[in-house]
Amino acid sequence: MVEALSPPRPRSRFLDRTTPPHIATLIILASVSALAMNIFVPSLPRMAQYFDTDYSVIQLSVALYLAGNAVLQILLGPISDRYGRRPVILAALVIFVLATLGCILAPTVEVFLSFRVLQSVVIACLALSRAAVRDMVPAEQAASMIGYVTMGMSVAPMVAPAIGGVLEGLAGWRATFALLAVLGCGALWLTWRDMGETAQPRDISLRDQIGEYPELLRSPRFWGYCAVSALSSGAFFAYVGGAPFVGATIFHLTPTALGILFGAPAVGYMLGNFLSGQFSMRLGINTMVLSGTLCTALGTTVSLAITLAGADSPLSFFGLMTLVGLGNGLVLPNATSGMLSVRPHLAGTASGLGGAFMIGGGAILSAYAGTLLNPSSGAAPLLWIMAITSVLAIVAIVLTIRREARLHGRA
Repeated sequence: MVEALSPPRPRSRFLDRTTPPHIATLIILASVSALAMNIFVPSLPRMAQYFDTDYSVIQLSVALYLAGNAVLQILLGPISDRYGRRPVILAALVIFVLATLGCILAPTVEVFLSFRVLQSVVIACLALSRAAVRDMVPAEQAASMIGYVTMGMSVAPMVAPAIGGVLEGLAGWRATFALLAVLGCGALWLTWRDMGETAQPRDISLRDQIGEYPELLRSPRFWGYCAVSALSSGAFFAYVGGAPFVGATIFHLTPTALGILFGAPAVGYMLGNFLSGQFSMRLGINTMVLSGTLCTALGTTVSLAITLAGADSPLSFFGLMTLVGLGNGLVLPNATSGMLSVRPHLAGTASGLGGAFMIGGGAILSAYAGTLLNPSSGAAPLLWIMAITSVLAIVAIVLTIRREARLHGRA
């Protein structure tokens, strides 16, 4: 399909909201979403003690947050296509800061979890920063630029658990949420000052906008990239839900040590996104996605084999998770570019809907991983989930590649 040529975009000027956002602003916006997801995970065991509840209950703060991400993306995508990226991100950041203050002041676990769900509105920063990239550059450059944006973003989840673990040791779990509130205010100011609108206004109702979902859902290419991104990232989300328990209860790590080791996948994720930025245009989207799924499957299956052999350790468990991060860094920018390029005029909708499938599946896997783990189970149940989803991701991209080959054969 040949895309219509669009007029050239004005060049970005930092802190000038009459021009498109600077790439640094997009990186920071995406980073706030990443920080909110995992900065507090080293504190989960002690938060369970504070609220006098089971670990499986407090672990819902991860699963419910991801579920909120999924539901909100379905709405935020078309809303941003209709009203623009800038106002939606600004509103989301205001709500995020207020919800974060609610988490700090929550007297019970039920109130905490309610505000935690409300915090998930910050997913607008991640989803719409990717849509803004697709607004700003042609499809063939989108995977490369998204790779660079998410490479910068990956620094946040890499250092976030370590920071959270240190803050937990120094000032308790509330300190991590106080930091999120401060960062949210900073991102709000930066968006106001720097982010010019990137979306072309569309004079249709929100109802008609949502009604365009079938246009995406009827596309096999969209479904293929959705499936592979959801399955590949599913291994990571299961890790987010289960690794704090494994580290604290199975390996008896301190919050600081757990925070440092927990960030291991982000090291690989940053490298994977760098490689995507370097090679996506040269090697093609499908080659990069297939390579990423193979990396993720290798890391999870080797770790599972070591665990079943009774030779696991904190270094083997967390160290092999760098391959999971590497795989996701190769898969997600390229699969996202594929999703956003199916219908360029629906880039926000595609980003929201694709992200909803990905994160919704992650919420289910995160919650499921938390229910399977107990002190006598070891890490094996978590690794089984991660290995199965990783292998299914390989199947998904292979089927997508075969379908494209058949379609091109008929052309």
